[in-house]
Amino acid sequence: MADDAAADLGDGLDAGGEAPAKKGGLKGAFPALLKWILIALAAVIFIITVVFIAVRLMTRGGSSNTAIPISEEYTTQREELEWYTSLDQVRTQTSDPISSSVSIQIALGYKKDDKQASSEITARRIEIIDYLRRYFSAKTAEQLRPEHEDEIKIEIRDGINDNILSNSKIRSVMFTAKDVVSQ
Repeated sequence: MADDAAADLGDGLDAGGEAPAKKGGLKGAFPALLKWILIALAAVIFIITVVFIAVRLMTRGGSSNTAIPISEEYTTQREELEWYTSLDQVRTQTSDPISSSVSIQIALGYKKDDKQASSEITARRIEIIDYLRRYFSAKTAEQLRPEHEDEIKIEIRDGINDNILSNSKIRSVMFTAKDVVSQ
């Protein structure tokens, strides 16, 4: 009977002499939390693997760069020129009934390392300036508008090559300054 009385006193032991299992608390939550963390980690690894395989299948192991066609205009090398920039600024009037003032500064491009062209342009510098003055005074303000600049450059180049230079040729003409001011 003493044994039965001790069991009834509630010393925390069940009839088999073992302590009952506690429900809840940290000991019950930790395994459940660990289980969900492992499930989430496995899901992330699975998703990364699926994305990696899908990307590999889409690119077929090749490069992902797309070939862009390039026009011949951009692939051809333009000739490298040296520039004669020592011509004085040319100032004149246009041939309009109400003339406009023209002020122009020009650079002449010639083949790189062509010493003969450089020396001939220097020797004929005054003739070139006079030619430019006469050329621009024969034009109207309408003919000197920006949309006509390419034609003007070609005419000047051809005029200098044909009428002034004899032993060398200039390849290009560029305007470093061009002002046409109406009165």
